Amino acid sequence: MNHYRVGLDVGSTTAKVVAINELGEIVFSKYNRHCADILSTVIALFEDMKSDLGDCEISLSVTGSIGIGLTERFSFPFVQEVTASVEYVKNNHSDISTIIDIGGEDAKIVYLKEDGGADLRMNGNCAGGTGAFIDQMASLLGVSVDELNLLA
Repeated sequence: MNHYRVGLDVGSTTAKVVAINELGEIVFSKYNRHCADILSTVIALFEDMKSDLGDCEISLSVTGSIGIGLTERFSFPFVQEVTASVEYVKNNHSDISTIIDIGGEDAKIVYLKEDGGADLRMNGNCAGGTGAFIDQMASLLGVSVDELNLLA
């Protein structure tokens, strides 16, 4: 039976899943807005993954502001998303010195230092320019997020 490492990121506006094989290759990924219907969205993501990959075993890690609640409810392992991003970049892209993460409710900038350390800067929750703000502006204008992007 195939075995995959699976990451699930459930934030304030979206849910994303990625599965990688033993070689570290991405074999499945999907991104959906959850519109506050978190459990149904996550179930649909895993159903889509099963449809693509068939029966398999997985090692799951969960991240995201809403993901932490899922880990508490279902006893899944939790990984803080900024920590995961920093480790990935350090291990796979040592030439990168800055990570910008625009989430649904906040934006973060991580400056990676040559000594291996990191400096994190973050705006306040629910600040303009984040995913939730973009969703709200698209809704007020009566357009999809993709259409808002074209208008911008």
